[in-house]
Amino acid sequence: MECPHDLGTTGAAMKMPVRACTKCGSPLSQYNPDLVCAPCSRLGSAPRVPDRAWRDEAVQRALAAWDFGQLVRLLRRRSGLSQMDVRALTGLTQSYISDLENGRKQLGGRDAITDLLNGLGLPADLRALLLTPFINRDQRSIPDALDPAMPWTADRMVASLEVAVGGSMKRRSALAALSGVAISQYVLQSAVAPAEALAADTRDGTPVTPLLLDTMQATTDALRQLDATSGSGTLADTAKRHLKVLLGLLKTGSYDERMGRRLAAVTADTAIQTGWYTFDGGKHAAAQRLFLGALRAAHASGDSRLHAGVLSFLAIHGYSVGDPREAVTAARTARQSISDQDAPALHAMLLTRQARGHARLREERHALAALDEAEELCARGRGEDDPHWLYWVNRGEILGQRGSCYLELGRPEQAAVAFASARGVLSRDEVRTRAQFLSRAATAQMRAGDADAGCATGQEVLSLVDGIRSARLDEHLQAMLLEAQNMRKAGPVKALLEQGEAVLRQRSEA
Repeated sequence: MECPHDLGTTGAAMKMPVRACTKCGSPLSQYNPDLVCAPCSRLGSAPRVPDRAWRDEAVQRALAAWDFGQLVRLLRRRSGLSQMDVRALTGLTQSYISDLENGRKQLGGRDAITDLLNGLGLPADLRALLLTPFINRDQRSIPDALDPAMPWTADRMVASLEVAVGGSMKRRSALAALSGVAISQYVLQSAVAPAEALAADTRDGTPVTPLLLDTMQATTDALRQLDATSGSGTLADTAKRHLKVLLGLLKTGSYDERMGRRLAAVTADTAIQTGWYTFDGGKHAAAQRLFLGALRAAHASGDSRLHAGVLSFLAIHGYSVGDPREAVTAARTARQSISDQDAPALHAMLLTRQARGHARLREERHALAALDEAEELCARGRGEDDPHWLYWVNRGEILGQRGSCYLELGRPEQAAVAFASARGVLSRDEVRTRAQFLSRAATAQMRAGDADAGCATGQEVLSLVDGIRSARLDEHLQAMLLEAQNMRKAGPVKALLEQGEAVLRQRSEA
């Protein structure tokens, strides 16, 4: 018969001592000689991008091209990392990383780009690639003044604007409209390029004072008001002369850092408006050059709201006469740059620009989502940081942009409803804007099959346009009359066509 004490001694001798993971406390396998379990061991070695991956030629081309989706995809493949590993390194969500790699989303804004590259461990010696655009053969003729990779200095800003206004026009034949990679480079470089000092102590130069800058800004504001009521007309030439005075002050004036930044801000605002008058006059390539110069001036001013304002006009250029993807990229980057501003009206305006780009691309869900958010922000009213030059953003503007998006998306019935809602809240003082939206409303009504309503709205438009000089408005009038021609058998259409043709003849002779 065995003694219980002997049994206990025998059992204890047979058990191995129990060891626990020093990190999580889980039992360790007897075959694991380490102090931590296997899961904790894997967590201890954080994922990283090895230097050899960055040395790959294709990776460096993607970095130079600012193609961040391709960059992440290539780095993952050459490092053996998963999208979850990239998430751990950068803080981006896995779904965002997937969309970025597949081109469904783009990375915009200084902070987002910086966080991504820092998280992926961009080697210091490769940072210079960010200042070198990926230039295709057909883009090698870009003049230095329009090259987005050139340093974002005060001198480069002045040179770019002088080219735009014709003060220093070398290689004039090469100054065609930029597109594709070059525009994307400008947009993204403007978000990440470091700010340069902006002061000039010119002994014999004109002192740049607050009163002088107030006067210059007042002139820019007065021209803006004239445009809203009677169209661009001859404003472009007047604005160019005003812009040249500002450029003269930047070159030869005397100012400290604070006054220099403010001078750059007035210059940026003036260049934006000059570009807009030029665009409204139908000179699209010349307008784009002014917008790009304005982008450099806004960057020099340090005012993120002006930076967003320039990008909003580049977005208009993109969805109107360029690549709608540029409009989406510009609007998104602009919103990123003002993420720290209490500016609901500015955000709302940018969302309408983004929506127009999506609509041109037939991305209906994205377009309508942007418009819904724009309406919500507009309903909040003005924010503390909303700029004075954005006075025209209101519910009527948002509804009018919704109507334009529906028209682009092939939904004329919904467009007509949106325009009908807009006309009740559009300002009657801003005649050019009202006429433009109503011309699109008439087009939507006729396209939806309502000839009577379309012709009545069309007649109202024709009664408004006398004295308004705007090539863009003329384009809308022509589109409206072209739509009417498709319904020429309807009773009221004949009278609209006759009056419309007479109005267009008068406008072409003016």
